[in-house]
Amino acid sequence: MVQITRVTHPEELLGIQQLQAENLRKHIDASEAASQGFLMAEYCLEFLQAMHQAAPSIIAKDGKKVVGYALVATEAVRAEHDLLADLFNTIDKTLFEAKLLKGSKYVVVGQLCVAKDYRGQGLVQQLYGHFRSSLEDQFDFCITDVAQANARSLKAHKNTGYQVIDTLSYGGIAWDIVLWDWRK
Repeated sequence: MVQITRVTHPEELLGIQQLQAENLRKHIDASEAASQGFLMAEYCLEFLQAMHQAAPSIIAKDGKKVVGYALVATEAVRAEHDLLADLFNTIDKTLFEAKLLKGSKYVVVGQLCVAKDYRGQGLVQQLYGHFRSSLEDQFDFCITDVAQANARSLKAHKNTGYQVIDTLSYGGIAWDIVLWDWRK
């Protein structure tokens, strides 16, 4: 049985790192990337530890095995990874409801992944549900980016409550910036 929780043990960070490596765009073929989605950012263990120290991430575990995760990225770690820094900087320049997001209370999903054998079981919504219940008292918005070519991921985000608010480009890929308004 899969359990959704926050990271509490260092070995869970290793589980996140392993699942991440299995799903990086550079490790999967184009047809799998198109149909199943992919990850672009590769986070070293030290960075995952820094993220965990700032705010423990949300994981899905089957027994002791990490089978899904949603990484919590806060202002405290924004400058420690180039792709994440670019995302935060873009968000800060983005308008939502006619106001710049810079200075608003938002948290970023640094990355979300579900293991191949566990997809289609509603884990994305469960991970995001726990993400929100754990953090909504601290933040008004939850923001992330989704590759426009990753239709499966964009659909899952929209089903959760995200809306596209802007776009950006990096790594030769177009990305939608999506926001989930937790004030509602």
